[in-house]
Amino acid sequence: MKKLNSSICVLIACCLLGQTSPAQNVITDWAGIVQPAINNSSSPRPPASSEVLHATIQLAVYNAAIAIEGGFQPYGSTISAPHGADVRAAVATAAYRTARARVDSSQVAYLDSQYQTYLATIAEGQPKTAGIQVGEAAATALLALRANDGFDNVVDYECSSNPPPPGEFEPNGGCGTQPVDAKVGQITPFTLVDSSCFRPGGPNPLTSKGYTKDFIETRDFGRVDSTVRTADQTDIAYFWSEHAYVHWNRNLIGLAISSGLNVRQTARFFALVHTAAADALIAGFNAKYFFRSWRPRTAIPRADTDGNPDTDPDPSWTPLLTVNHPEYPSAHGFFSSALTEAVANYFHTTKLTWTLLTSKDAVPQLVKTERTYHDLNEITRQIDNARVWSGLHWRHSMRDGDQIGREVADRVFENYFQPIHK
Repeated sequence: MKKLNSSICVLIACCLLGQTSPAQNVITDWAGIVQPAINNSSSPRPPASSEVLHATIQLAVYNAAIAIEGGFQPYGSTISAPHGADVRAAVATAAYRTARARVDSSQVAYLDSQYQTYLATIAEGQPKTAGIQVGEAAATALLALRANDGFDNVVDYECSSNPPPPGEFEPNGGCGTQPVDAKVGQITPFTLVDSSCFRPGGPNPLTSKGYTKDFIETRDFGRVDSTVRTADQTDIAYFWSEHAYVHWNRNLIGLAISSGLNVRQTARFFALVHTAAADALIAGFNAKYFFRSWRPRTAIPRADTDGNPDTDPDPSWTPLLTVNHPEYPSAHGFFSSALTEAVANYFHTTKLTWTLLTSKDAVPQLVKTERTYHDLNEITRQIDNARVWSGLHWRHSMRDGDQIGREVADRVFENYFQPIHK
């Protein structure tokens, strides 16, 4: 996290003091409403593309809210708002129209129903009509800006040989099947000129001491029936195994509400956090499918092929958890570090008490569904451990993933959604 200069800090403090928190926060309402339309049992969507889609919706919401509430720079284009326009109607319309254009067709009826129900709570009249117009304009502008962003492209993955050579990722179903979110790395970023500019140095060479050290740690702690992983470490691994977009969206909504953020503040907060996370995911997946690095589930059983005399193969080894995309760098690393860095930038501190919830319905093995943290860096450290204890990653991949997320989040904070000086 980088400190703001004193003049900007003073301006933001004045904005906070000058605003009251309304009884209903339309920003948090619609962040929750669009979530099941983005990812659901009938049309499941992986975490990375889910977050990119949510960021698209959130930016339309931000522009609609800021057009009426003012205070911060718009994203992409300025939306005009008539005096007295209802911000609830504007935000609901922006979220609804943007989501409806991008979600699976099976979710359109759900969104239609939610929008009609929500608008019915707003009194008829010119403010409501004007708010709807603002929301329509914000959605139209954002969708036009993202019209050719590559989100709907189909990007196939092919192994270089079958089976792949040592070090190369093989999809869960084997060569000839498709991993998830291969398209994400080629999506046009929201704030970056080139997503490859954050590409890290690459996985450790298979014969290096760093690789050997990471191999042994993941082999011992990440095995499904590990005898060295404690019960609490196993529960922490499960705590961080829920669909990451669903998990983070739920907990960001909770943080905004518990912090008493009003509509203007929440609009900026969510825009910063989701844009940083989405661009970190685009940059990180660009790196993933560039390096195409094998997972421990393949590397450990096939260690006799890696040319390293210090890594012994274990054909019976299976991980506690499995995901279906290349190992390096860690997606949970760059997703979560971007998100926590953006939260730290918004609140100007990492010393934040935040109680996170994971759904036991989503993760039935979970014992402890609620964990409280008092430093955002503690969250990042725990996620790094959790993914190693899950048998999903090498430690090196977590560190490099974390670095991508932090760098992207700082760049977004320094260049976007800035206060308007008057």
